[in-house]
Amino acid sequence: MEIHHDTDALLEELEQFRKEKEKIRNLVGKIGGAASTKRNKAANIIFVSLIIGLLCLDILRHFVGVAVPLPPLFSLEAGILLVSIKIIWMIHKQTKVEHFQFWILNSIEYRLNDISNRIQQIEKNTESKK
Repeated sequence: MEIHHDTDALLEELEQFRKEKEKIRNLVGKIGGAASTKRNKAANIIFVSLIIGLLCLDILRHFVGVAVPLPPLFSLEAGILLVSIKIIWMIHKQTKVEHFQFWILNSIEYRLNDISNRIQQIEKNTESKK
């Protein structure tokens, strides 16, 4: 009878592990899944293209003498704005990662405390049976 009880407890724990694993998989997908990576690459390409475009326009204006319809400091101001936006976006992404890491560590701590309590309870049960 006790072996059957242990088997049921192990099966229940295995099912709990599977649920937690699926929950973590879903969270990882939300934070940094394939769609997020594609979006990041696209945004990086857009930022770099815009900055290179502004640089090319400035080079044309100053070294080639082509009349560019933008004010002289516009490319500098726009470049600073684009870099600032990119830095803010990177900070936002890093905050999401840190939150996820905190959640994982908190979950691990909870599980460790739970296991510790179970071990203490088992030790008390074995001592009382002696």
